[in-house]
Amino acid sequence: MNLRTFYIQNIHFLKVKNICANLFIKGIRAKGSRIWFFGKSYYKISKSSHINIKNGFLCINRFITKKDPFIGNLEMYQNSTIDVENTFFIHSGCDVMVFKNAKLKLGSGYINRYCKIRCYEEITIGNNVAISENFTIWDSDAHEIIGNGNPTAPIVIGNKVWIGTNVTVLKGVTIGDGAVIAAGSLVNKDIPENCLAAGVPAKVIRTNVQWK
Repeated sequence: MNLRTFYIQNIHFLKVKNICANLFIKGIRAKGSRIWFFGKSYYKISKSSHINIKNGFLCINRFITKKDPFIGNLEMYQNSTIDVENTFFIHSGCDVMVFKNAKLKLGSGYINRYCKIRCYEEITIGNNVAISENFTIWDSDAHEIIGNGNPTAPIVIGNKVWIGTNVTVLKGVTIGDGAVIAAGSLVNKDIPENCLAAGVPAKVIRTNVQWK
């Protein structure tokens, strides 16, 4: 599979054109942007994968007030891509896997501690998002019930979406711009824009919602 594995124990600021970036992630493409690796982290990245940063930077495994004991993980497999539109923070204890030929698109905002991202086809997260702790997102079932098939389905999270703690988002879902997802929800169907959704499974409980 031709993966490269490396371990980072302290804060590393990798400018796109410096020797560290060239050694570890030859697929980084950006102009004047950075990838920040914080804390203790493992990275397993295929030589054919790419991280494209348009503006700003990507910050991985960030801790806010003190060092977090949880180790971050980023795995990118053959021909996988992470596209970063602006500045995006993924906080400590993250576990991100982008599988063969898959694409993870990030706008701007943050995902708080202990997220789990499994991207088998395509996941898009928009601009100005606020995503709380213990967030899980999968665009596949991973396993298969025999006879039912197991297609992946892209996920889209719109702009200015607020997602509470302990939320799970499953394959094929679109969450509209300005939506709010309550803590503990399981999102397995589309949520319209500017709505508050809650529950297992999540259902719209209020419309015309604004948040700040």
